[in-house]
Amino acid sequence: MENNIQMLPGYRINEYLLVLSPPEELWNRIVKIKEEFAEIYQSAHARWGKPHITLATFVQYEMMEARIVNRLKAVGMGQYPFKAELRDYSSFPSHTIYINVVTKVPVQNLIKQVRSETQRLMKLNEENKPHFIMEPHVTVARKLQPWQYEKAWLAYSNKHFTGRFIADGMLLLKRPQNEKAYQIVQRFAFQNLPVATIQGELFI
Repeated sequence: MENNIQMLPGYRINEYLLVLSPPEELWNRIVKIKEEFAEIYQSAHARWGKPHITLATFVQYEMMEARIVNRLKAVGMGQYPFKAELRDYSSFPSHTIYINVVTKVPVQNLIKQVRSETQRLMKLNEENKPHFIMEPHVTVARKLQPWQYEKAWLAYSNKHFTGRFIADGMLLLKRPQNEKAYQIVQRFAFQNLPVATIQGELFI
């Protein structure tokens, strides 16, 4: 039944990512770190995962996309741009090494706002609920084998990294289930508008 549903237009199921994406120069610096990691520790995930701060992940029917986009647009319009500061490395034992986001509070506040506005729309069913990433980070490598993690963490726990950028928008990405590459659905600029203006704009 599941496959038949997916064959019908609009019933296709996509995986979605809502992210903060660093600007090009910082993005390129992190890509170099990930490529170097992939080379030394034979980690394919480090090579093809793109640098970003994940806010939420979910799976949903494509026909729900327009409603989710409209709701995220409203969140973006009310959100103020903020500084995101990255510093040094940390890990989720024993499978992930990441760059710390030290300015956690504005990111967490944004995630809470997204959750309160869109959680219901992002939920496919009881087994597929959205995940909101309340520990903001930029992944260097994940799904590591224990030997990769132990060896890499010995090195990365002593390495340093600093970077900062102004988060002035969030990106919604999607990919059909079981595919690797994500495409951009839409970027939502942070405009810090009052609620009345947002409601006026959305219902024109």
